[in-house]
Amino acid sequence: MTIKLTDVAKKAGVSPTTVSRVINHYGYLSQKTIDKVHLAMEELNYQPNSLARSLQGKNTQLIGLIFSSVGNPFFGELVEKLENKLFEKGYKTILCNSADNKEKERDYLRMLAANKVDGIIAGAHNLGIKEYEKVGLPIVSFDRFLADNIPIVSSDNFHGGQIATQALIQSGGEKIAIFTGTNRSNSPTNSRLEGYLATIKKNQLEPYVFEFDSHYSSALKSLEIKKILKEEALDSVFCTDDLTAILVMNEAVKLGLNVPEELKIIGYDGTTFMQQYFSQLTTIVQPIEDCATLLIDLLVQRITDKDVALEPLYTLPVKLIQGEST
Repeated sequence: MTIKLTDVAKKAGVSPTTVSRVINHYGYLSQKTIDKVHLAMEELNYQPNSLARSLQGKNTQLIGLIFSSVGNPFFGELVEKLENKLFEKGYKTILCNSADNKEKERDYLRMLAANKVDGIIAGAHNLGIKEYEKVGLPIVSFDRFLADNIPIVSSDNFHGGQIATQALIQSGGEKIAIFTGTNRSNSPTNSRLEGYLATIKKNQLEPYVFEFDSHYSSALKSLEIKKILKEEALDSVFCTDDLTAILVMNEAVKLGLNVPEELKIIGYDGTTFMQQYFSQLTTIVQPIEDCATLLIDLLVQRITDKDVALEPLYTLPVKLIQGEST
């Protein structure tokens, strides 16, 4: 049987209006009355209807999170921090895994709008989704351009590309490649490649750019990496994500290449998982904690005041953690 607001009122010995005021934090009520209502709600396992509250002009205290895959350690850690910090602020989250599927992302946007979420934090990288401009909700983006009025939070990808490439040069690298994504999306992460190219040019070296489609399985990517390592005689590789860097290390071992004597490798992301289980990898660390905090702060500002002036891009610093792969 569905528990109704009137059931809570009867058990608490108050009027339905009083129960509604407790749920919506409206008007003055004694602490004794508030406690009685909360106890009745708990005993009856009553769940307030968030959609009904939104139709009354009140916030639902729901936030939508749209990311490609929490199976990726970086996004998994970022989503975990976002969920924890939002919960501390009184928000519940609806997690949407877009899986690099444009139509799936569109469906999730429509679903979040229908459920009257208070706002959205988006970090997926599908192209050409105009719905972000029309959904009419406060939105903040992580590492991706969505629309002119949606602020982006990003780490300093250009400087990260510079740091990684310069570290490989200082370790004696001369034939330095970058293994990156296709860089088709209008994303700040493209600047990792730009930082690499600028540093290569500054040091009068030859660039070696290898792009991997985001839809590649790890098995297919490993085959491509093996082919490149066999044919190109590289002495250094900068990977724009840590998972690719681990694949490079694995293929190097299979080919009998000594790391870092014969092949130096640097990754990018530096999650807690990677630092704990693959501490031998030198990597560029993104400030995930700071990214989560800033994303939420900006979103709450826009929820509170939809016309608040926000910068188009907020950039946070990165750092290099030295491992045994360089």
